[in-house]
Amino acid sequence: LLAPILALAFAPPAAAQCRLALVLALDVSASVDDREYGLLTSGTANALRSDEVRAALKSLGGVDVAVFEWSGRFQQHGIAPWMRLDNDAAINDMAGRIERHPRTTSEYPTALGAALGHASTLLRSSAQGCARKVIDVAGDGENNHGFEPRHAYNAFDFQGVTVNGLVVASDEAGKGIAAIDYYTQEVIRGPEAFLEIAASYDDFEEAMKRKLLREIGVMSLVERN
Repeated sequence: LLAPILALAFAPPAAAQCRLALVLALDVSASVDDREYGLLTSGTANALRSDEVRAALKSLGGVDVAVFEWSGRFQQHGIAPWMRLDNDAAINDMAGRIERHPRTTSEYPTALGAALGHASTLLRSSAQGCARKVIDVAGDGENNHGFEPRHAYNAFDFQGVTVNGLVVASDEAGKGIAAIDYYTQEVIRGPEAFLEIAASYDDFEEAMKRKLLREIGVMSLVERN
């Protein structure tokens, strides 16, 4: 009779409930040059390291985060696996992985639908128990390869998933406005979905920080209501 009691007494504590699972999907298609790629990865890493985002992550008890880069239909490559960001060591580890990651490819077009499908698969494989599931898609242009986002939403499981966007407004005439319109109409989806805009890749870090703080704030607001 004592055996089950002792087993329970010395069992490891149950993992803390996952309140928010977040997939960061970074566009590294041919429209992103090497300088812009550096700003993309360093901006994401520095946004996570910022005092404001650190405090927000800890206040929520941690957020489960995975990061991948995407371009063509079959080009989705992991940057950082699922990690619980609930302390400085974990946050620094994630930021370092993103900053050190070597670019996998630079020659493929923009397959947004495939990127969304991959993100959905990531969520379904590792975030089933999370109270809220969010996909962040960062990019600077419209889909031009493979199936459209609407087809991804029909073919993959997005039930209960929010898709937010971070658009980098290009200097090319009309391209930035077209990308903003496209993300607004075709990409963002689900409860509390929103679009963040970076004026250029030089502004990417601040835009990523604003987006992360807003997502964590939305989670807190949902729980209070």
